[in-house]
Amino acid sequence: MPLTWGFKYWGEVFKPTSDTVAALATSVLIASITVVVCLLLAVPAGYALGRLQLPGRRLILLLLLPQAFPSLAVYFNVARLFYMVGLNGTIVGVVLVHAAHGLVIAVWIAAAAFAAIDPELELAARNIGASARRTALTVTLPLAMPGVTASAIFVFLESLDEFTGTYFVGVPDVTTLPLAMFTASLAGNYQIAAITALVLLLPSVGFMLVIERFLKAEMLAKIG
Repeated sequence: MPLTWGFKYWGEVFKPTSDTVAALATSVLIASITVVVCLLLAVPAGYALGRLQLPGRRLILLLLLPQAFPSLAVYFNVARLFYMVGLNGTIVGVVLVHAAHGLVIAVWIAAAAFAAIDPELELAARNIGASARRTALTVTLPLAMPGVTASAIFVFLESLDEFTGTYFVGVPDVTTLPLAMFTASLAGNYQIAAITALVLLLPSVGFMLVIERFLKAEMLAKIG
């Protein structure tokens, strides 16, 4: 919570030369790219896990549990590997770290969305002459789109709030909003840190209200 109330420090945070504005732009850029990367992989993976009888499907989903592995140890070793190949301190490196974590969420939600689709609808489309490709594009994918949209929002919020991976891989060349908040707190600028925290909180609350319309109980029941 802020130490004092008012709008005195808002001008400091959002002035054109402020580091916070640049950090916000970087965070939005990284989160947007991360969403694209995750969806390109999660949609086909979610379809395969949700619609096909893959051997070891439950084991794959178990290994994709978000907290299956300690993130600190993973990020530490990722940072060491990225340093060897020149990805430390780059947008690409940070996106890869964010995507590795966001992909877990995206695949789980996409798999649940595809599993919740009634197969009779696809069979009806095939019976009236639609090809497998057209059925997937005009029937399956539109029906799964609410879940895919929810997964995209989750990945965006996860990337926007990600700190540990960005700290290990991006510092000091890539500064996101969570890093700016951390730096302001270390420097004792608690008013700046409080405003930055509020900026991070607002999209999370707004998007979660949107997600509530997409993720239904029957969809989540299909996730296992």
